[in-house]
Amino acid sequence: MKRRWLWLVFLSVIFILTSCAGKREINELALVMAVGVDKGKEENSFKITAQIARPSDARGQTGAPSGQTGEPIITVIGEGGSLFEAIRDLASFSTRNVFWAHNYVIVISEELAKEGIAPIIDFFTRNPELRMRTWVVVTPGSASELVSTVTGLELVPGESINKLFRYGEISAVAPKTQIMDVQSAYLSQSSHPIIARATIKEVETSNKNPEKGASIKQVDLAGAGLFKEDRLVGVLKPEETRPLLLFTERLRSGVVTTSCPRKPEHTTSVELRDQSFDVTPHVKNGQVSFTTKFSAYATVVEAGCPFTINNEEEVTELKDSIEKKLKKEIEHTVKKIQTEYKTDVLELGKVLNNEYPSEWKKIADDWDDVFQTVDIKVAVSIKVKDSSLLWEETNSGKKEITAN
Repeated sequence: MKRRWLWLVFLSVIFILTSCAGKREINELALVMAVGVDKGKEENSFKITAQIARPSDARGQTGAPSGQTGEPIITVIGEGGSLFEAIRDLASFSTRNVFWAHNYVIVISEELAKEGIAPIIDFFTRNPELRMRTWVVVTPGSASELVSTVTGLELVPGESINKLFRYGEISAVAPKTQIMDVQSAYLSQSSHPIIARATIKEVETSNKNPEKGASIKQVDLAGAGLFKEDRLVGVLKPEETRPLLLFTERLRSGVVTTSCPRKPEHTTSVELRDQSFDVTPHVKNGQVSFTTKFSAYATVVEAGCPFTINNEEEVTELKDSIEKKLKKEIEHTVKKIQTEYKTDVLELGKVLNNEYPSEWKKIADDWDDVFQTVDIKVAVSIKVKDSSLLWEETNSGKKEITAN
């Protein structure tokens, strides 16, 4: 009798577990791939631009399916007094439920960022569907325009931006900022957020009309936006951003182009590998200072003047030239952040807190003011390791013709 009851319970449980509570079919969802946030028409309002994938049109076929447009995405816009209200406005004309779990990037206009991004951080980190590793960028133009721009090799623009971050490590022109990084820096007492900056640039040439030159728009990673708490206070150009990334990220590779020591009108390019960057805090008589040391191996990848790796004098001259240029670039970026923007995006407060927690407690409340006056020394050490496949200088094989 007991066995019979056990079988009845077992079969009942099996039937219950086969059901799907709260299921949502994919053909009922509007999959958001990118979202842009701008100021709305009304005061203190938001405009949300959502890039939504058309699954049937994003398959890469040449012809559009019946009843479809052939476009891989549609772009919809909603407005409201809050982000949630603006997103709910999308639902008033969307035939599917807006679904955020596949969103690649959040784009914020700089106009809005200057007034504060705290509401954006709060909303998107509370959203249970949104991944905390979603990319975040600021743009000097309209976020709506950037989100709506069809770019690159990818059919879905949001995926294109995602791959710019994932495979753009070599260029190192913008920080790889995700919503979790922005939230962490915003909540931290010892640092402030930095966000990648993106612009729209005409860099592609039409195969049908090549004579027009670059005429097709492309999203371009172009520097960094610097924040103090939640407000945008300044931007760095791509060439100024790389020294900043030494403090906040681990760079795998880099390129330095410098003038030839003996022929300044020509240039030599080297690739930096095995890079190491160390920041050491010091506290003496209540005064805080930092020393930084950057070291790397350099490989000559392009020589615009005669160069051979076997010539120690030429190697030393090239080494000194690279070190001088890198030191100047790092000092320029550090000084600009310290004196012009006055915000610790270099994470020096975090370094000081880790090394001297008791000293940090004394100055934590005044760190924004202390940061502007701390002495930061920069040291650079480069070793020219090799010259790729060529060990000797590249000279013409033709004999020099002399006039009689």
